[in-house]
Amino acid sequence: MATRHATGHRLDPLLAPRSIAFVGASTRSGSVGNNMIKEILAGGFTGEIYPVNPRYDSVEGVKCHPSLAALPEPVDHVVLAVANRRLEAQLAEAAAHGARAATIFASGYLEGDGDPPLVERLAAIARDAGMELCGGNCPGFYNFGANIFVVAFPCGGHAEPGPITLITQSGSLMYPLVDIEGRLSYNLVISSGQELVTTAADYLDYALDLPSTRVVALFLETVRDPRGFRAALEKARGRRVPVVVLKVGRTAQSAALAVSHSGAIAGDDAAYQAVFEHHGVIRVRDIEEMVATLMLLSMERRVSSGGLAAILDSGGSRELLIDLMDDVGMAFAKISAETRERLAQRLDYGLEPVNPLDAWGTGHDYEQIFIECLSALMDDPDTAIGVFVTDHARRDAPKGYGGICEIVAARTAKPITIVTHHRGTDSDPRDIALTKAGIPVIDGIQPFLSALRHVFDYRDFCARPPAPPPAPVGAAVTARWRKRLAGEASLDEVEALALIADYGIPAVPARLVEDAAAAIAAAESLGYPVAVKTAMPGIAHKSELGGVRLNLPDAAAVEAAYADLAGRLGPRAVVAAMAGPGVEMALGVVVDDQFGPLVMVGAGGVHVELLGDVRFALPPFGAAEARRLIDGLRIRPVLDGGRGLPPADLDALAEALARLSVLAADLGGVVREIDLNPFIVQPKGCAAVDALVVTARPG
Repeated sequence: MATRHATGHRLDPLLAPRSIAFVGASTRSGSVGNNMIKEILAGGFTGEIYPVNPRYDSVEGVKCHPSLAALPEPVDHVVLAVANRRLEAQLAEAAAHGARAATIFASGYLEGDGDPPLVERLAAIARDAGMELCGGNCPGFYNFGANIFVVAFPCGGHAEPGPITLITQSGSLMYPLVDIEGRLSYNLVISSGQELVTTAADYLDYALDLPSTRVVALFLETVRDPRGFRAALEKARGRRVPVVVLKVGRTAQSAALAVSHSGAIAGDDAAYQAVFEHHGVIRVRDIEEMVATLMLLSMERRVSSGGLAAILDSGGSRELLIDLMDDVGMAFAKISAETRERLAQRLDYGLEPVNPLDAWGTGHDYEQIFIECLSALMDDPDTAIGVFVTDHARRDAPKGYGGICEIVAARTAKPITIVTHHRGTDSDPRDIALTKAGIPVIDGIQPFLSALRHVFDYRDFCARPPAPPPAPVGAAVTARWRKRLAGEASLDEVEALALIADYGIPAVPARLVEDAAAAIAAAESLGYPVAVKTAMPGIAHKSELGGVRLNLPDAAAVEAAYADLAGRLGPRAVVAAMAGPGVEMALGVVVDDQFGPLVMVGAGGVHVELLGDVRFALPPFGAAEARRLIDGLRIRPVLDGGRGLPPADLDALAEALARLSVLAADLGGVVREIDLNPFIVQPKGCAAVDALVVTARPG
């Protein structure tokens, strides 16, 4: 029997099966075996349901079978509600039965387990049989769009299907978001658990094939299929479906094995953030921010160009809103003179016709005043979205604030929201009804503004024109450096500077020397003043060992500096030209185990790790993306100059960073870390004055 819910996706047997067997079905009320039968019936599943347990003739009025082998037909999906010790045998039986998918509620952990452990044995059984697998250690999933509830515990309210897909690696977060938060409506909710076979990337890919999916929410602890995850995110980007992620576990990667500053700064989270920014993923910090963001993005109406127009019934609330808007770095819509005139004609005496607008005066005819003023704000060309900021007072008025917003919403195609001053513990039925009608009611100004920041950022991300990276350096150059880097412990500094120069990244001229005469000759060739630095193998951070001498004005100074370094650290040294004055930045490359090479830019100098003012991005990228990374740094205002100092050459810095991204994309497989620190950005031009390159297989 074909299912009307099939998408043609390989996950159909898992998430939209035609028939389901429930192994471990039970008549005991409150048990998982009983809950799962009640829930599949409550959902209204139209396919075949087969409880399986030799102890019963029927469960919840449905005929029960003694085993999978006793079923009248092979089923698409087998749900295993059995103890850990029985999982392996039951999954093997499901595979032999010909099931194409399974859900496992239990954890898969056995005391005194063997090698490989049970979870790995379960994954092997499923993969060998070509089965998709939800779990283990999960409460299951809801396919609201297909009326399929495969869950271990009851859902408090069976909501009508909506536009949100929720994929969570935490089962405990599934229920409050589905049961308690009545303002959100879902088409698909999945607790992916251990993801023994089927991963969050697979579920995301499936959700994007559902026409009902307007926004996807992910609660992530880790990504088990990085390549598939990025492919799914790119699919979401192409289909303009925003993805909202709450990523937990932002622990720093151990720096013990990191050689460069770049490697020491980069943590596990740096790669995730770079991936999210590359694909336009919206990252939220907590559940409140996620809920508010989902409410805005699940609206049928999307924000266009422009800013926020706000109407309030309190001057104090307006001041609070203005302060909080400044905190999140957003601006209000710049309303026109015509709009201000419309407001002035309707406002009570003494109220200013501005945005944000305090429209509460004497209270006389306030409903009509609010309707006309909010309409004027929404009609303004620079308004992208409107908000009514209020409390829940005056609900007993003939229209009420919700009714006012409904009237104005019928006059405009732009989105309108209501934001309350205080976050409540539950959703008022009237707020739920307004939200379902397309006017989200959001608790708290701060969550609303954080969510709106995300919405504006996603809008701007989608509007960006393509920005290709710089032209490649050529296959011959790449092949030569790949061969040189393969198996080497590291390059010396002169070679490292030559490498980046080959990729079009400016670098100061330098010479490798091994005696005082050669040092003086190199200095004479380069021109004074010069720097002399140790180049002894194994010394990554020269300054920390007193291995750098700067601004040496003549041969005598060079000879003395070289003698000191050679005597303390060894004879190999680098003589380099001095860069002119400028702002010290740091550029770098690190390679993440999951997502590959990352390019770094940040504040440079000896305190780079302490300051931690860095941004990471996936290579390759163009100068426009490089400029966005630079603009996100705390040091960014310093690059504008001031107090008698000229501005730094931002275009040159962005171009150098973009060219470093080409290098990272070309050589990420043979390079583990690159550190260009300091990288001096001058009023005209820029240059690396130090370079460290560590190969992927250091010796």
